[in-house]
Amino acid sequence: MIRAGIVGASGLAGGDLIRLISQHPELELAFLGGSSSVGARPSELHPGLRLYPHLTVQPVTPETTQGLDVLFLATPPPVSVAVAEQLADRVPSIIDLSGAFRIRTPELHDRWYPKAARNPELAERFVYGVPELVGDQYKDAPLISLPGCYATALTLGLAPLTLGLGMDLPTVVVDGKSGSSGGGLQLRTADLHPYRSGAIAPYAPTGHRHAAEVRDFLERSKPGSVGSLSMSAYGVSQVRGLMVSAYVLIDEPVDTADLRRAYLRFYKKSPFVRVRRHTETLIPVPDPQAVLGSNYCDVIALPDEEGGRIVVLAALDNLVKGAAGQAVQAANLRFGLDEETGLAMQPVVPA
Repeated sequence: MIRAGIVGASGLAGGDLIRLISQHPELELAFLGGSSSVGARPSELHPGLRLYPHLTVQPVTPETTQGLDVLFLATPPPVSVAVAEQLADRVPSIIDLSGAFRIRTPELHDRWYPKAARNPELAERFVYGVPELVGDQYKDAPLISLPGCYATALTLGLAPLTLGLGMDLPTVVVDGKSGSSGGGLQLRTADLHPYRSGAIAPYAPTGHRHAAEVRDFLERSKPGSVGSLSMSAYGVSQVRGLMVSAYVLIDEPVDTADLRRAYLRFYKKSPFVRVRRHTETLIPVPDPQAVLGSNYCDVIALPDEEGGRIVVLAALDNLVKGAAGQAVQAANLRFGLDEETGLAMQPVVPA
């Protein structure tokens, strides 16, 4: 068995990690780490869980994490930096779900994560990216940094154009909508039920750090390129689920069938990316409610000849494919398991 630990066990992503690891045939949950919740059991932190009654949250030290094979960091970026600096050479593999090590360019990182001051040499050691694109680099990797939820959907949506077809995308405009769980468990007035219920809240109308993350990654990946990538983000009246709509401005028309074939070809060996047809089911897809509770990301690309653009849509569960599920998928690849191990759950529809 692969001995796993979770730092940030009291958070929403931490709770989903506990749930997913409990169903995994090769992972054994051996450690829960935290600070404010030290001494608490999983059932005290997460109402839906009555698992691991023998485990309580402990302080994170080299002694308490001794003997682990993999440590998941479901923590804010400054905490991830501190834990990684302390344990990078003590735990065989660290998988970070935060933004601490996502953006490689130092100036760009400092702009979007000013509170997460990091050692540049440590940052360079992290393998960053979605499993579908860089999973071959995870094998035996000691340090892995996973994209954010928006960045996961957006990267999976755009990669067939830039990395598959080698297209240069001079202008990409992104509209993102996410449920309240995307903001974590911090108490904010704007997230209180009287204000959040029924709302479409423009919490980041002129920029989002996940857009910077995606552009930084695609610029370094080639063969295609991304010029301007701008994003507006909105909070909507649901708990789980996320959708991005990327409007890619183009000069030459693209054939619908050719575009679909390109996406199918690009993801033919990616079990968790489902290339959809817009009208293939009872509701138009992609739609977040069609992936809730699962590790799937649904994508579609549609040419808009009159608008001179390609409309790329991608939907996922922000706590599974956008966080905990993707982390387990990365661990599977890191330890040479089939990437679907422990992640076979189908979406819960309706939810």
